[in-house]
Amino acid sequence: ARENRLPRLYVAANSGARIGLAESVKKLFKVAFKDPSKPENGFDFLYVSKDDYETNFRGNNQIIAEQTLHNGEEVYKIKDIIGAEPDLGVENLKGSGLIAGETSAAYKDIFTLTLVLGRTVGIGAYLVRLGHRTIQKTTQSPIILTGYQALNKLMGVDVYSTNDQLGGPGIMYSNGVSHMIAPDHLSAIESAMQWISFVPSVRGGLLPMTDVRGIDVVERKIGFAPSPGVPYDPRFLMTGTEDDDGNWQSGFFDKGSFVESLAGWAKSVVVGRARLGGIPMGVIATENRTAEAIKPADPADVKAAEAIKQEAGCVWFPNSAYKTAQAINDFRTEDLPLMIFANWRGFSGGQRDMFDEVLKYGSLIVDGFVAYEQPVFVFIPPYAEIRGGAWVVLDASINASVMEMYATKGTARGGVLEANGAAAVKYREKDLLKSMRRIDDKLIALYTKMESVEDSEKASIQNDISMRERSLLPVYEQIAVQFCELHDTPGRMKAVGVIESDVEWEDARSFFCWRLRRKLAEFDLRRKMMSSANVGRGVKAMSAIEASGMMRDWFLEANNTSSGMWNDDKKMLAWMAENNEKLELKVSELMKKYVSEEVYTAMIASGDTAMIGTSGIIEGISRAMSTMGAEQRESFKQSMKEVLQL
Repeated sequence: ARENRLPRLYVAANSGARIGLAESVKKLFKVAFKDPSKPENGFDFLYVSKDDYETNFRGNNQIIAEQTLHNGEEVYKIKDIIGAEPDLGVENLKGSGLIAGETSAAYKDIFTLTLVLGRTVGIGAYLVRLGHRTIQKTTQSPIILTGYQALNKLMGVDVYSTNDQLGGPGIMYSNGVSHMIAPDHLSAIESAMQWISFVPSVRGGLLPMTDVRGIDVVERKIGFAPSPGVPYDPRFLMTGTEDDDGNWQSGFFDKGSFVESLAGWAKSVVVGRARLGGIPMGVIATENRTAEAIKPADPADVKAAEAIKQEAGCVWFPNSAYKTAQAINDFRTEDLPLMIFANWRGFSGGQRDMFDEVLKYGSLIVDGFVAYEQPVFVFIPPYAEIRGGAWVVLDASINASVMEMYATKGTARGGVLEANGAAAVKYREKDLLKSMRRIDDKLIALYTKMESVEDSEKASIQNDISMRERSLLPVYEQIAVQFCELHDTPGRMKAVGVIESDVEWEDARSFFCWRLRRKLAEFDLRRKMMSSANVGRGVKAMSAIEASGMMRDWFLEANNTSSGMWNDDKKMLAWMAENNEKLELKVSELMKKYVSEEVYTAMIASGDTAMIGTSGIIEGISRAMSTMGAEQRESFKQSMKEVLQL
């Protein structure tokens, strides 16, 4: 699968690494008891008789034995049993390690998916996790390291009654090992087929687009819109929903295309796959409602009790941060563009969550973005916000070659602290009083009056001032919050360059559909440009940002227009379609330029490098000519004569 860059499907149903015994030795070995009349007293060693050794084991390496005497008889004491069979013990573990290493490498290189349709034990359980994406059947398909009978024997008491208590969907779906669950074989296969339908047929290939006509309209308004301060299901942003009167309110993605995964784990984040105008995308959204994380009681611990943890919405906890990072890595190896509906106030920084490694899992989000190669859009939906550390791990500068940030016009917010917190820190009471004395006409009049009256009257005026300031303090606290909030608006985000643009929510589907199509076309051309520049060691490789900059210059030069046109997605796409052949020619010329530069660099280098480089170039030309036909060789000679003026 890796060699051909194909998706890899693993159907898991196994009992782990095989255990075997050497049957040929088992039938013939004898025991050197301490007292043959009382075998219950123990034994000294195992052996085979001389006749059996000579007949069955000499020269075939089934056992390693040393000659000794037992009760005056010459015997062969068994030191090691190798056996004739090829699969008795550690060699199976070596083979399992080989499979494990290949599975780990496969997850990084291609699309991997596991269907757990029967029990999968030991190395089988590790293979499930190493392949990451997992669909588990809900019955008789546990993912376990050790069977429940063996654990009961180890503990000396019957604690567990089924393997499902150890690795059934109640455990593995809830902890994120299983991405989806299915009630039977057929449903599992249907889920797998649906999953594979989002993925290119080969790694790095074209995304599988579908025709949405008859299902949805590409350029349409979004019907569903959140209300300020009212919790809602974030899935409605993506899928749409019915209103109280039963009328359909459309969502961001194509109708019926959203498929959620990892739904049983870390419920404060929603992840899945969907289509936008027929183009598959990965999607991550913030749960704004309070979620529950349930930790089951272990029957092996008599003091254990089920623990239920309440997780506030719009906050990253250790499990939801890990889920976000896991989803980003999954989408990356599926070659999917990524849409993030971001509404995070930050990371949970309490003692328990810090101990549970929230910092570690939060940093994995950044690692995932750094490695991403397809377009990533971070979008702040209506009445949502990104604050503090949450913004840091989502900022487009993490991987500027693929990431872009956007916000809903007017209602989105972003900043270091929420407005209330910022006002408490940066607009304290002394600042409120200064603002009152500058703005309030009555206070201005009282302070003016105080300057012109006798000392005997100042106490009365000061009392009036104090009463006025106390009465105004609540409203000025609100004014301070509003003042701080105006620093967090999409207008300021755009002005300081942290977002690309602010987008009306109802128009977001059309905007991002065209933006996605443009970015996919741009990335395809960019990859060709970067590949053309990757010809050797003498010339610096072209970065993705440099390739985009060169493409921008080509566009502006061809259209003789202002730089603002570069952001017009429809015009950019039209230009690429109309000039496809010219662009391919430009890429070829680019490769020619870099090859020329590489040869030039090699031949003018200082010292022995120039001589070695020149000799290598001549040898390479000679080898290439030897593979040419007579006509092609003559044509090449003529070209060389003309260029070199021979």
